[in-house]
Amino acid sequence: MRPKSRVNAILTQVNRDNRGAQLVLSRTAPQMLTALLQKEVPEIAEQIIDIKDVARQPGLRAKVSVKTKDHRIDPVGACIGMRGTRIQAVQQELEGERVDIVVWSDDPVQYIISALEPADVDRIILDEDTKTADIIFATNDQLARAIGSQGQNVRLASELTGYRLNMLLEDEYNAQIENETKVYRDLFYNRLEVDEDLAQALVDIGFTTLEEVAYVPAETFYDIDGLDDEAIDAIQERAKEAVIADELQKQQTIKEPSAELLALEGMTPAWAFQLAARDIVTVDDLAEQAIFDLHDIDGLDEKTAGELIMKARETWFD
Repeated sequence: MRPKSRVNAILTQVNRDNRGAQLVLSRTAPQMLTALLQKEVPEIAEQIIDIKDVARQPGLRAKVSVKTKDHRIDPVGACIGMRGTRIQAVQQELEGERVDIVVWSDDPVQYIISALEPADVDRIILDEDTKTADIIFATNDQLARAIGSQGQNVRLASELTGYRLNMLLEDEYNAQIENETKVYRDLFYNRLEVDEDLAQALVDIGFTTLEEVAYVPAETFYDIDGLDDEAIDAIQERAKEAVIADELQKQQTIKEPSAELLALEGMTPAWAFQLAARDIVTVDDLAEQAIFDLHDIDGLDEKTAGELIMKARETWFD
């Protein structure tokens, strides 16, 4: 870029000081792509089509999800334009960055399927609580398409949808499910003192933890043949005992900070117990840490962490 060159960019920040204002421009921000589409696609400028999400790997590839307010209009076709003229104009402005337009959906499964195009998804197992999805493919070819060159396609699809996407072949997924089933079955068999058939039945109706078995309503067990109320009470009682035993075991293994660490100048009990939980129990343990090692201690900033570490290291020179 030379002086007096003309450039399209997004204004992302204005820094003001006594010399005036400094304008910070960006061509890599997602808003840059949004602005270009608004310029090239009248339906977006007129708010007939909404841009819902944008994910970019600047200079290489991008994905944009769109939704139409007029169901007579194809939002993808409108963005691409006749013979691709509209999207080509956007891509040329971005120095050849490939832009995929996908249809947004409030159904996360359908949204993920659209975001992974051109791959054909066999099925999806979604966990909305953890925002993860297992994506199952029938063939290696479709799996490779979904991943894309250097992982671009799946990385952008994940960013676009907000879900962590686990890509699996059918055989891999089946093996994973079989292993998980065995883990849960063995857990119930060993801890609840039930036979293998009943342990498997508990897995089949959806149990994965002792806590679930212990505290769900008794009616949940009615789908298992041969269980009366007395047997259900006995199973839940054993599960509660196992949960309590595990909790006591955890409490017994919790480490406490040394008296010297608690007494260290600037240290608080809350920080000391968090450090002890990370096996930093003594002043010498703390002295051997770097500031980054303490970044996840609640309420402890970098400056204070550095001061505590240096205070701990003073003992090396006493």
